[in-house]
Amino acid sequence: MSHEKIINEWKKKVFKPFYWLEGEEEYFIDKVMHYAENNILSESETGFNLTVFYGKDAAWPDVINACRRYPMFSERQVVLLKEGQQMRDIEKLESYIENPLNSTILVVSYKEKKIDGRTKFAKLLKERGVLLSTKKIYENQLPQWTEEIVHEHGYEISRKALMLLVDHIGNDLNRIENEIEKILVNLGKRKTINEDDIEEFIGISKEFNVFEFQNALANKDLSGCVRIVQYFEANPKAAPIQLILPSLYSFFSKLYMIYGLNSRDEKTVAASTGINPFFVKDYLKAAKTYSFPQVEKAILLLHQYNLRSVGVSDIGTEDASLLKEMVFKIIAA
Repeated sequence: MSHEKIINEWKKKVFKPFYWLEGEEEYFIDKVMHYAENNILSESETGFNLTVFYGKDAAWPDVINACRRYPMFSERQVVLLKEGQQMRDIEKLESYIENPLNSTILVVSYKEKKIDGRTKFAKLLKERGVLLSTKKIYENQLPQWTEEIVHEHGYEISRKALMLLVDHIGNDLNRIENEIEKILVNLGKRKTINEDDIEEFIGISKEFNVFEFQNALANKDLSGCVRIVQYFEANPKAAPIQLILPSLYSFFSKLYMIYGLNSRDEKTVAASTGINPFFVKDYLKAAKTYSFPQVEKAILLLHQYNLRSVGVSDIGTEDASLLKEMVFKIIAA
């Protein structure tokens, strides 16, 4: 079951006695836990009927005892176990899960990992409770996910602003949402987020960033690449090399995939490579600028310079010098 479905059922007052939230993506787990803590019970009910445990400090008998209490002045009580992955002997909750109290809603967050599906405990979770198993969003899904968050707030976001935001922050959904909310507070009456807003309220230059650097390299614009690298050199926090190289590697890897396709139809390319439909035209244009051997050489160079950036076969070369040298070799290939 998805986190949206769990919350929508709760809004309709449809509750199960037990919810297990696990997996790699904390954002979705946090959303469910936040709603459970702040919205299931009314303000007057919370004082008597909300109990919160933290896995590191909690003992399983205390959690079970809390779950077996009856609610006071309410139809139900809520028991939350946060950071359940840190609790010793969490499997001993099994005795309660086998026979839960219908007036108790127990919600357990189990972050960064999953319970062993081969165990009796895991099978019991699926049979008796609601299981939310989360995964990290893939890189190519981030633009669409971010745009949907903006739309949920009733706003739009320009294509360039979207990519500036996603490229700079990466796969940190909580931070993306926080930054969006910060922008919206300052947006006034306007309903569209643009690149100027990203620059002013988040501090990402609209001219000198990873997205523009990638575009300049895709167009074999050597002078443009050098100007951006010089900005990075003067502003080390703007785009560290560890952020730049994976982004470029992803770009050229997808470009490499295009050469293996029988069709250059935009929909086919997007579906086959995972390229966001917004940017398929940019990739197809780059596929005309770079030949297949040149793309292969670019990928090899990116691997080589990634090793050098962490000190393999290189001691002390500045990041900016590495980038300039690498860019020259890629464009001249």
